[in-house]
Amino acid sequence: MVTSPLILNLDTVHLTDEQFYQLCQNNRDLSFERTTRGELIVMPPVGGDSGSREADLIADLVIWNRQTNLGYTFSSSTVFKLPNGADRSPDAAWIQRERYSALTPEQRRKFPPIAPDFVIELRSATDDLQTLRSKMREYMDAGVRLGWLINPQQQQVEIYRPGEEVEVRNLPTELSGENVLQGFSLNLSVY
Repeated sequence: MVTSPLILNLDTVHLTDEQFYQLCQNNRDLSFERTTRGELIVMPPVGGDSGSREADLIADLVIWNRQTNLGYTFSSSTVFKLPNGADRSPDAAWIQRERYSALTPEQRRKFPPIAPDFVIELRSATDDLQTLRSKMREYMDAGVRLGWLINPQQQQVEIYRPGEEVEVRNLPTELSGENVLQGFSLNLSVY
């Protein structure tokens, strides 16, 4: 069964960035995102299989980052204030050390106003594929340099790069961090 996240179109109510932040802080047991159009999205929780896969992806990224010390890794609990006005939470994200360090302590404490360099979205059994593809395009438009949409249901991964057509690979496959995550590779043989 595919479900969509709850999307609230707030045509008559426009939340400021501070109001959106406070809404999230006052409802910590819920996960919120906001589109460039100001739509408020309440994200459903994922099941055990998706949660375990997501943790494995983050662990692989963290291990590589600890070895290279090139940047910062983020979980799906992090909301990024993208330059296009959206507030998004990828399943995993990474930002180059110099870029993240340039933010003020206040900016880092709240929702960092920065597009990650790299994002991963992992499709859960209940995620709508077209919604995730739109989210990936939004990331690219906001300045993300590399993105992977992992789709276990169709045994595929979609690779997003700015200004290029989406590359689709069948699983199993090995992914490279290319020039964004130099030396990082991810073996997707167990998805």
